[in-house]
Amino acid sequence: MNTSGTERLGDGSHDGTDSNTHCPTTLSRPLTAVALASLAAGLVSGGVLLLQRDPERADHVDGTAAWWPHAVLALITVAGLVLLRRRGVDLARSALAPIGTSAARRLAATVRSVPHHPTAALRLLGGLVPLAILVFGPFRTGQQVLAGLDPNFTVNAWGGPSYVGAMACHYLDGALMMALAAWLLHLLLLRSHDIDSYSSTE
Repeated sequence: MNTSGTERLGDGSHDGTDSNTHCPTTLSRPLTAVALASLAAGLVSGGVLLLQRDPERADHVDGTAAWWPHAVLALITVAGLVLLRRRGVDLARSALAPIGTSAARRLAATVRSVPHHPTAALRLLGGLVPLAILVFGPFRTGQQVLAGLDPNFTVNAWGGPSYVGAMACHYLDGALMMALAAWLLHLLLLRSHDIDSYSSTE
């Protein structure tokens, strides 16, 4: 795992504490491989679902599209992105942070700290669900690309019955869930100064 000192988490610092630096995120090969493998598996799964589609068209049920809730979510998301950008947050770097080398270092450091840090095990336990969301997100994204070509897959989906509408709503939901999961992990995983501070008190 690459541990070069020039790597940054999405908000800019060595351990994610300085949002004003502008160094690009260096990707972690293992985390990137996991994300790409999840995406590829999703594409394969979606292709299988498409090949096994039911030739009989399902009827559309009124009220299943959920456009209004997603319109509100979209407005909140856009407002949030504008606010973050005005505060100097590099959105592109932040989007790559979950597969960056700084994130990989913090995950590895938290795992290694379990035997001697009082909260490391609890942090990992609390991070299981957000970590699962980040691993599953690319799978679901890839799956919908091909499975969504089946009209029955989108006919009663959020944003359906059209392919474009269903993908827009599902990808918005997925992006927000993964962003929340990444933020929770950012709070949970130990930073180097957390480990150093505890070690100095022993």
